[in-house]
Amino acid sequence: MEADWEFEVGGDAPVIDARWAGFVDLQREPGAAWKLDEVRELPGLGAVLERLNSPSSGVWTSKCDYWPSIAPGEFDPDELDAPHGMGCYIDLLAKSDQQWPFPAMIASACKHLCDKLHGVSLRCCRVDLIIRRAVIAPDLMDTGITAYLSACGASEADAAVVLQDALGVFADAICGGSTLQ
Repeated sequence: MEADWEFEVGGDAPVIDARWAGFVDLQREPGAAWKLDEVRELPGLGAVLERLNSPSSGVWTSKCDYWPSIAPGEFDPDELDAPHGMGCYIDLLAKSDQQWPFPAMIASACKHLCDKLHGVSLRCCRVDLIIRRAVIAPDLMDTGITAYLSACGASEADAAVVLQDALGVFADAICGGSTLQ
């Protein structure tokens, strides 16, 4: 599986807003994941959100989105012989303020996660981890990760299967060990 990471923390870079107006606290109410519009469109996302917000996970999620179609140019359909693409993102935040207190620690966690994902044989998909500043509360800044997952296939249905498989592998890599702990 393709995976990469980078920092995007300066100037006008996007910031994760952990308590945005539409925030749903899936740590307190995991079943609420199944009520999200994104989950109705991509059902595999519901189980992943539940796992990422479970007590055994080292992270929690603040926001996600799903794109049923990725515009040409976002991936190379000629290279993959796959004309249909789709993707989603999930904002991830540490459960503990001591988890990633220094930039090197969150970078190391992302490198480790990418290494785990590289070891999985899954084609036509990728994960991009973007380390960003995050507003946790009105007076509390931290860092977080926006995880972009994308997939492609010969049909929309094929791309959806690959994306849901990629989401499962992603959740396994995070929840199945100490990757982002």
